[in-house]
Amino acid sequence: MPAHILLLDPAPAMQALLLHNLEGAGYRVRCAVDARGALALLAARTPDLLLLEWTLPDACGLALLRQLRQDGALGELPIIMASARDSEQDKVLALESGADDYLCKPFGPREMLARVHALLRRRGPQHRGAGQAALRLDPHTLRVTAGNVPVNLGRVEFKLLHFLMDHPGRVHSRAQLLDHVWGHAAYLDERTVDAHVGRLRHALQPGGCGHHIETVRGSGYRYLAPGAACA
Repeated sequence: MPAHILLLDPAPAMQALLLHNLEGAGYRVRCAVDARGALALLAARTPDLLLLEWTLPDACGLALLRQLRQDGALGELPIIMASARDSEQDKVLALESGADDYLCKPFGPREMLARVHALLRRRGPQHRGAGQAALRLDPHTLRVTAGNVPVNLGRVEFKLLHFLMDHPGRVHSRAQLLDHVWGHAAYLDERTVDAHVGRLRHALQPGGCGHHIETVRGSGYRYLAPGAACA
């Protein structure tokens, strides 16, 4: 499922260039030209990443960044700040204010895409389907939420979910899961996988996400992302 990106840049030429490259890379993009428009879009739907220009016509991008970091619902939103300000002091100020990364203008589309890819990868997979509960995993804070319900997972269940979400739709045998989650040195019965999958489903069920861990009869298990169809 393609990630959603909110692009906030008031310069028409720059916005068009970034939009062209982001959509060309497979992302779904919404655009805003000022802080007011961006906040309206954020209220309607939380994106997977915000690309934020420092200089805005109705606000300072840095002030908007700090505002978002104080918002309970948007405090963990991945944000890349872009600016022609290239001093070390400006970069440090942006990062200390809550930016996850900083792009100095002018920058090339390949650099921008590489930073977007890297940040989304570091923040972990986030899947949301229309009318369906969202399942979110943050590998850095070790937090999982299912339908906005915090999920308490054991170490193995967390690693299992993380691995399956990193490969949505792909079927993994029990032997493969033992290798990737428990390690090649682990000599365990394959039924161990079944037990931990059962615990994982049970933990995700209160948030309405247990069914996303799908059993493929005779083959193994896969993560079925919200909005995806069964094969």
